[in-house]
Amino acid sequence: MEVSKVHVLKKLLLYAVLGTNSQLALLEKMNDRVAQEYSNYGDVAAGLRVFVEQLNEKNQGFDEYVSHIDAIDQQVTEFEAVVSMLDKHVALLEKKVKSAYHISSSTQ
Repeated sequence: MEVSKVHVLKKLLLYAVLGTNSQLALLEKMNDRVAQEYSNYGDVAAGLRVFVEQLNEKNQGFDEYVSHIDAIDQQVTEFEAVVSMLDKHVALLEKKVKSAYHISSSTQ
């Protein structure tokens, strides 16, 4: 009986080792697949970094135009204020001219 127990134990150990080897082979394949996937993510990240750098360069090129636009906007605001003052002054002059014309018409 001792021999058959030893024989059974050998078979159990053999199956356990074979099962472990299969599991290790599967784990290795999964590990390789995940490593490949992360490698692809690295490539995507590198591509995105280059794209962002290009966008930053283009954005810096627009800074000069933006400052010109801001300066023009400031000048337009100042011009509008001057036009408003002139409009008020012209309205006042019109009143004075009408008043003077009305006075000269009534004295004749």
